[in-house]
Amino acid sequence: MSATRYTYLGPEGTFTEAALRTLPEAATRELVPMVSVPAALDAVRNGEAAAALVPIENSVEGGVTATLDELASGEPLMIYREVLLPIAFALLVRPGTKLSEIKTVTGHPVAQPQVRNWLRAHLPEAVWESAASNADGARLVQEGRFDAAFAGEFAATTYGLEALVTEIHDAENAETRFVLVGRPARPAAPTGADKTSVVLWLGDDHPGALLELLQEFAVRGVNLMLIQSRPTGAGIGNYCFAVDAEGHISDRRVGEALMGLKRICPNVRFLGSYPRAGVAVEDVSPLRRGTSDGEFMAASDWLARAQDGRA
Repeated sequence: MSATRYTYLGPEGTFTEAALRTLPEAATRELVPMVSVPAALDAVRNGEAAAALVPIENSVEGGVTATLDELASGEPLMIYREVLLPIAFALLVRPGTKLSEIKTVTGHPVAQPQVRNWLRAHLPEAVWESAASNADGARLVQEGRFDAAFAGEFAATTYGLEALVTEIHDAENAETRFVLVGRPARPAAPTGADKTSVVLWLGDDHPGALLELLQEFAVRGVNLMLIQSRPTGAGIGNYCFAVDAEGHISDRRVGEALMGLKRICPNVRFLGSYPRAGVAVEDVSPLRRGTSDGEFMAASDWLARAQDGRA
């Protein structure tokens, strides 16, 4: 395995590359762009790279389905950290292009909902066609296949384009969450401000099936930060659920919730416990009464004493 190589959703000039370069270790790694999320993750699976950075969630569009589906299937991988990146688009064009001349635009599918209102107001007749990534859209504009692309302003220099309009976003404070993914290993020690990600499969479809999953978290005071259903491919009505929960697998409340889920789910895939980006320990909400490690251990001790006739 190449311990010095990281892959990412390319080509050069994507928001994913910008997010990857915020990591301190990126300065000492070979950063290799890949044509797709599956390609970036497969490079980790087959040992060509130590880790891959891929987008997993957008504050406007929600989960990035390509990443969620890849993590839920195939050889298991694990999330080691997350990166949050503020997102604002620039309209990149070939030098000299005027706004009135733009008839076709492109960008990543996740970008379209973030600029839909701007497009309606300024380019109502323009035809949108999705690209593999925002930077790939810029490359297609460079080649003359489209008139304009929505991408990061930083991509303009890479592809010989100019930013006709900058700071485009329908939603203020839009951001995308990226995850650094590697091969499974022991999770890093808890920091006190952590997140645990899993994928859960329902055993069978019956009234209250999803509620049963959620109750395993709720009764232990574990807050859920994301839950998204994804089709399993086994037919209409067959779903798995990607879940992000507050806390670390070594926290008693989280560990016991996962054990409860393992008892009732045919499959539980652990995707990792890792520090929450941009959240300090002092910013974490206080635990509900009865859900701290100390209270779990006290209850376990009480049970042991009761079994021994010492309660």
